[in-house]
Amino acid sequence: MPEPIPPAATGAPIDELLDLAVAGLGGKRREGQHAMARAVAVAIDAGEHLLVQAGTGTGKSLGYLVPAVHHAVSEDERVIVSTATLALQRQIITHDLPLVVTAVGPRLPRLPRVAVLKGWHNYLCLQKVAGGFPADEPGTLFDLPGDHAGAAEHPAPDDDPAAAPGRSGAAGRAANLGAQVVRAREWAQETESGDRDDLVPGVSDRAWRLVSVTSMECLGPKCPKITECFPNRARTLAKESDIVVTNHAMLGIAASGSPGVLPEHEVLVVDEAHELTDRVTAQATADLSVATIEHAARLARRHGGVATTDLDAASIAFGSVIAELPEGRFRDGLPSAAETAVAAVRDASRGLLSALKPVGAPPQAAADGGLKMAASAMTTLFETAERMAAGPRAGSDVLWCSRDDDGGSGRRGSGMSRLHAAPLAVNGLIRTHLLAGRSGVLTSATLALGGSFVPLARSLGLDPAAERTGDGVVPPSTTIQSTKVPAGGEDAPTPWRSLDVGSPFDYPRQAILYIAKRLPAPGREAATDAQLDEIATLITAAGGRTLGLFSSRRAATAVAEAMRERLDFPVLAQGDDQLPTLVRAFADDPATCLFGTLSLWQGVDVPGPSCQLVLIDRIPFPRPDDPVRSARSDAVEAAGGNGFMQVSATHAALLLAQGAGRLIRGTADRGVVAVLDPRLATARYGEFLARSLPDFWRTTDRAVAVAALERLAALA
Repeated sequence: MPEPIPPAATGAPIDELLDLAVAGLGGKRREGQHAMARAVAVAIDAGEHLLVQAGTGTGKSLGYLVPAVHHAVSEDERVIVSTATLALQRQIITHDLPLVVTAVGPRLPRLPRVAVLKGWHNYLCLQKVAGGFPADEPGTLFDLPGDHAGAAEHPAPDDDPAAAPGRSGAAGRAANLGAQVVRAREWAQETESGDRDDLVPGVSDRAWRLVSVTSMECLGPKCPKITECFPNRARTLAKESDIVVTNHAMLGIAASGSPGVLPEHEVLVVDEAHELTDRVTAQATADLSVATIEHAARLARRHGGVATTDLDAASIAFGSVIAELPEGRFRDGLPSAAETAVAAVRDASRGLLSALKPVGAPPQAAADGGLKMAASAMTTLFETAERMAAGPRAGSDVLWCSRDDDGGSGRRGSGMSRLHAAPLAVNGLIRTHLLAGRSGVLTSATLALGGSFVPLARSLGLDPAAERTGDGVVPPSTTIQSTKVPAGGEDAPTPWRSLDVGSPFDYPRQAILYIAKRLPAPGREAATDAQLDEIATLITAAGGRTLGLFSSRRAATAVAEAMRERLDFPVLAQGDDQLPTLVRAFADDPATCLFGTLSLWQGVDVPGPSCQLVLIDRIPFPRPDDPVRSARSDAVEAAGGNGFMQVSATHAALLLAQGAGRLIRGTADRGVVAVLDPRLATARYGEFLARSLPDFWRTTDRAVAVAALERLAALA
């Protein structure tokens, strides 16, 4: 019989510690937050997995940080905390975690040790700054596949006219780039972390590339700067810490078969867990183009001093073949000609890789930055070509061809051709490399889709049959039976539980869900005349104050242009400026409307009267030609399941819930979520989608929505 966990481990001290942390914040007790903290403590102690849905306003970060810190220090077991966005990572590192340490630390056996860990490329490289790596060739400066975890969230700064007075066009951009690099080099002399986030104001990705390296390009122990190395220091500190805060991109690297990127840990907490599968998929996706082949060949010639005759010939043949391939997924693997061309690239790059890593090379070669760059690029090229040439073995990979937009013509699919390979499924990777042998706590404001945790649990590698049912409520003084998996693990899947702690918001009283049932179902048009009339009526009633969430940039732009002609309210559209600037302008002026696509669906937090109407133009199903999701849907169908419901409807439900969640951000917020797609009310799957949304008061009567918006506008 398993031994019972003592009552003290099940919630009593956790409640007291959480009260201390909340008091330090100047906040009030929230029952949902306490229920979450107790459940997290129980799951960690029992060695189970826990899915916790904690609505906006719950304070979920404290709900998991307090029990995580308590366990890490009390049991000497490291806890990894991962977020999807750098914004939340910054909040945890700079605000939430210091607050918890200050409030809770004196009640623990010792003070917690805390560290932050990011991808190698997020840290400045002192050896590169000192000239230990050759300069990137003009015209070849682009991000290559590799360890870029987290770097994508750094927006390029605005051009600084002062950096290049009197210059414009290419000359001005080059001067501005130079000024950014100079500033980064000067910063290298004063920074203690080398963390890109600490460089304020930031620099563009292009400039950062000139002062950083990927993990594959790093010289390692042979580097003259190894004792001062910023990423190496960060990893050493992480191995000595109790709580390590990282991001989903790093989890993606670990899930893809590089577990060494994270220090050993017994507990994994995943915030914004609804994004984990997409982040792991993105990290495990590779692409192959003529540009990547030529780049690797140039580096081999320039820094390795080797002839690239075979690779050059393979590149030409590859370019000729893929230029004729149709865009889209290859259901039965690469066409024969493409497979032959990719195999030629594989064979040529394998030979060059051997030449770039000769046996018996002198020791100084290991510290040659240029040679390491060449070997890194060739390794990536070989591994990608080898993966694609192998084909979709046992359904493991999805292969497809894409064609970039031609920047000059604006025609979709008229630019560079690329081959891509992505994993058909990542739930096995998550289960094996991230969750196996440890306790996993996965939390988000959106985890229960259609009223069930099973769709998200399945995508995260949890076995629906292993769910432990119950009401999910953990009283403050409950004794439970430990089910901790012994060292070495067991064949049976780790048990998991789910818990919805609700939200402090009174959704039925604070918000209306209006479904425009009278409108025709959306078609291929960016927006119909009926939709435009509906949008104009709703915005007028709201007095502006509108966040418009659209399924495509084309639709957002078309509606923005139409509303600018029809209405007197300021209308901003994604692409008019950097997103943070647009969001600030939207928040500062209640009359302003902001229209955009995916970044706005999940990345906007504007409480107060500036956002009282959220417009959603259509149910955000994935595109029918989305290669990965269509392949996953086909796989579900082949296994006897419902591919549409498990893939497309689940994807749409998740985005709808995230989009609708932009409306109510505080207890004083009021407003309307208007979905201009009648299928939400008329289709058989509509109720599944609607049950995924917050519990708004629901109507299909436009007059009701308009009257409510007019009353709110008058009060404002």
